Amino acid sequence: MVQLSSNDTHSKAVGYLLWIFGFTGAHRFYYGKPVTGTIWFFTFGLFFIGWLIDLFLIPSMDRQADLRFQAGPTNYTVAWVLLTFLGVFGLHRMYMGKWLTGLLYLLTGGLFLIGVLYDFWTLNDQISMKHSRREIFSH
Repeated sequence: MVQLSSNDTHSKAVGYLLWIFGFTGAHRFYYGKPVTGTIWFFTFGLFFIGWLIDLFLIPSMDRQADLRFQAGPTNYTVAWVLLTFLGVFGLHRMYMGKWLTGLLYLLTGGLFLIGVLYDFWTLNDQISMKHSRREIFSH
């Protein structure tokens, strides 16, 4: 019998959905791999070869993300969907309770897109740290 992880932070279904646009590195950013996500972005998924190989690597990337990032009340997938499609409006930051910077993003186009790029690199860690702090203060 397969036991489900209590720390299931990322979704394989979303990973595969983002893989469709994977030549932009979207699925790699989602799974917490910003360096290779950036490489995929600038090389069209390593000239589509890396993108094709990732089709088979998504299950292991999902497991690694589930082990690396702390589960909690903020849903990683919701935050990533908001960042990917509405990042310039700051909705992902508002969702995480970062209202001030969310409003700043709203008024400045995601802080002139530099803030959105920063969040692509750090969103998983931001959420995981938020969950870790919550756990520390709840004990």
